[in-house]
Amino acid sequence: MQSNVIMNPHLEGESFFWDNGPTGILLLHGFTATTAEVRPLAGALHAAGYTVAGPLLPGHGTTPEEMNRCRWQDWAGAAETAYQELAARCERVLVGGESMGGLLALFLGSEHPEIGALLTYAPALKIRSRIAPLLAPLLAPFITSRAKRQQPPRPSDARWQGYQVEPVSAAAQIFRLQRQVQRRLSRIQQPLLILQGRQDQTVHPQAPDMILQAVRSTLKELHWLDQSGHCVILDGEWEQAAELTKAFIRKALDRGVEVDQTKRREP
Repeated sequence: MQSNVIMNPHLEGESFFWDNGPTGILLLHGFTATTAEVRPLAGALHAAGYTVAGPLLPGHGTTPEEMNRCRWQDWAGAAETAYQELAARCERVLVGGESMGGLLALFLGSEHPEIGALLTYAPALKIRSRIAPLLAPLLAPFITSRAKRQQPPRPSDARWQGYQVEPVSAAAQIFRLQRQVQRRLSRIQQPLLILQGRQDQTVHPQAPDMILQAVRSTLKELHWLDQSGHCVILDGEWEQAAELTKAFIRKALDRGVEVDQTKRREP
C-alpha cells in the first residue's frame, strides 16, 4: 500500500471474511476507498451473528495510476466473485455498500433476485456536481488525477482510508456505472434500505428518491441521518446507522421466511 497517496495508511484496508452463522452479508466499499470504510459496520453485523465479507475492489489500496486502468466492469466482476464465494458458504446472502459500493450492490441485486436484501449507504446514483460527469472523460487523456474538493473536517476522516486524489479515468468509469444501474433499477424487487446523510456534499439529495421510485421492492426504507456526511457508516452517527441496518435485516429476513412458507403452501 502506497502510504504517500493513501490517507490513514495505518488502518486495515485489505479484503476480509469473518465467519459467523448461516446468513452472509457482503459489504462493498466506495470509490477510492478501501475496506476500512465498511469495517465498523461489518464488526457490528458480525457481532450480531452474521457472516460478513468485504473485498478490496480492483485498483483500490494501491496507486491512482493502477485504479485508472480499471473499468466499471472490473469492480462489478469483483463484486460478483465475492458474492458467489459468500453464497457458496451461506444459506442466504444480503448485499450492501457505501457510495459506489451502493451502486454495485444495486447492480448485483438486478442480476440476482435471490439476494435477500440490499443495504445501501449514500448510493451514488447522482452526484451534486453537474460538470464532473462531463469533464472526467474529456480530462482523462491528459490528467492522471486531480485534487479532491476540500470539505469541512468530519468525524469520519480519522476512520476513512483511501486515495487523497481522484483518479480521473476511473472517475469517468463510475459515471458509466451510474448509467448502467439507472437502467437496471426496475429489475430490483428485494427489500431495500437506503441511509443518507443530510450533510452529504457528494451525493445529490434527489438520488435516494430516484432509486425508491424506480425499484419494484415492496419493503423499502429511507432514513436520513441529520448530522452525517457522505460516509454515513463512518461518521458521528455510524452506530445509529448500524442499528437501523440490523433492524432492517431482521425485517427482511422475516419477510423472506413468510415468502418461503407461502411458496410451500402453494399446490
